[in-house]
Amino acid sequence: MATSAATPEDPQAIKRILEAALLAAQQPLSLADLKKMFADDIAAELLRKLLDEVRDEWAGRPAELVCLASGWRFRTRPEFLPYLDRLHPEKPPKYSRAVLETLAIIAYRQPVTRGDIEDIRGVTVSTQVVKALEERGWIDVVGHRDTPGRPALYATTKRFLDDLGLRSLTELPPLEDVAPLLDLANAA
Repeated sequence: MATSAATPEDPQAIKRILEAALLAAQQPLSLADLKKMFADDIAAELLRKLLDEVRDEWAGRPAELVCLASGWRFRTRPEFLPYLDRLHPEKPPKYSRAVLETLAIIAYRQPVTRGDIEDIRGVTVSTQVVKALEERGWIDVVGHRDTPGRPALYATTKRFLDDLGLRSLTELPPLEDVAPLLDLANAA
């Protein structure tokens, strides 16, 4: 039975539609995307409230509704991942120390130029390092510094936040917790 006229007066119907859309989505859905399903007839505040209710209703289930930087999505709870990994064993990509250090510098100091990164790391940043982070979709050029040569300014992307399960950069762990792991203590 199709629900063609979900209205604010029928919040249960709206929640079912939201669940269906979020379960079927390949990527997180923004509030604007979700509003489109209702021809923008439903207020953003009501959608947020209903999404919070759906999140609460899914508490204790193997999947959870989360709000990330680019929108809402369902994901498997972490405690079930070891079992699911056995179905489709994949080796996670291995990143070099240079890639991880560069990513940490960009995440905590953005926007930064390649020269800024080199000053902090004390070594040249290879093109492959920047390319690996761009190909992963974790960094992007967000502008150019107004200095001679107009060097590119790098910053992290919403995909970076989504992949880490974060809504914003403020949710990153404190730099002093990360720096010892990367030997970047003097970059703080």
